[in-house]
Amino acid sequence: MLTKVAVTALVAGAVGGGAVYGGATYISNHNSTAVPSGSNSGGTAKTSTLNVKVNSQASKVYKAVKPAVVSVINLQKESSSSTGISGLFGSSSSSSSSSSSSLETSSEGSGVIYKKSGNAAYIVTNNHVVSGSNALEVVLSNGKKLTAKLVGKDSVTDLAVLKINGTDVKSVATFGNSNNIEVGETSLAIGSPLGTDYASSLTEGIISAKKRSVTTSNGTATVIQTDTAINPGNSGGPLLNLEGQVIGINSMKLATDSEGTSVEGMGFAIPSNEVVKIINQLIKNGKIVRPALGIKYVDLSEISSSQQSSVLKLPSSVSNGAVVMTTPGSSTPAGKAGLKKYDVITAIDGKKVTSTTSVRDLLYEHKVNDTIKLTYYRSGKEKTVSVKLTETTSQLNN
Repeated sequence: MLTKVAVTALVAGAVGGGAVYGGATYISNHNSTAVPSGSNSGGTAKTSTLNVKVNSQASKVYKAVKPAVVSVINLQKESSSSTGISGLFGSSSSSSSSSSSSLETSSEGSGVIYKKSGNAAYIVTNNHVVSGSNALEVVLSNGKKLTAKLVGKDSVTDLAVLKINGTDVKSVATFGNSNNIEVGETSLAIGSPLGTDYASSLTEGIISAKKRSVTTSNGTATVIQTDTAINPGNSGGPLLNLEGQVIGINSMKLATDSEGTSVEGMGFAIPSNEVVKIINQLIKNGKIVRPALGIKYVDLSEISSSQQSSVLKLPSSVSNGAVVMTTPGSSTPAGKAGLKKYDVITAIDGKKVTSTTSVRDLLYEHKVNDTIKLTYYRSGKEKTVSVKLTETTSQLNN
């Protein structure tokens, strides 16, 4: 089986976890030659009068987009009603019942303002940044803190939309076409790594892959891979091109492999084309309605060659597909169509399932109640069946 790796969501930890700087010591050389006494005028330091004019494209982008990038604070109810010094002396019930005293910062992330309409401004961030919140706050780039309202969220794509008072919003970000990015082109990230103490941090790197399939708790996601430094707290912040356009929303990073080996320079962002599609639906409906097959699957590449032959009985000519890993329920579209465990789906409506185009990608080109043609292999034989799609009702792959 393919080696599993840990993909980590980028939410900053709860406030109070300070950075620890360990192992650093000053080195002194006890055998150094003595410095002669006398005048110190020869060792006087001076600053240069040379003025270096820095006018890079990255600097221009940062100045233009920074005002649209915010910190998002997830507030949740305190786990204990008797904490701290006030708890030792028995704080009154009246003080603990107020909303300000009963909520504490659970985590922090980032977001980007993409729309202003009348007195309201809209922010896109990650679902996992706002998940479990009892209240939300947003800190603008100028330090002003505002209350935010959750408009809608979607766990499958890990996106959420917030709404704030737009009176103090002077700038909004624009989206670029993520299909037009190229591997090797420069990418920038702005956000709040480790929380608001490091708000408006800029990092620079390149696009490492345009479409990378990664496994998450909600199935398989197709994302942009970048070596631009993104850290806990960068979640929900923008990945930018050198035109200052948002080409992705930073969401995850690869932290370690299955053996605990540390991994560097592997971050992932949700492509802007996917972001725009999802947030427009969230604004309109407050939720995402998707078609579903009702299956759990893994990519064929995760199955060993010997098992592809002995268990799946696939012909050697089949190199891409999605393997159904559980028997679909009789009430699901896949179950009604007769699909079984270990069937290998190779195409939907004639479009092939490949390493970069998942079943989910192809399925989401359709609507609920659409009828599709599903091509699959069972015991070495290719079959085609018509399937009527229904609305997804669970966290299955599709």
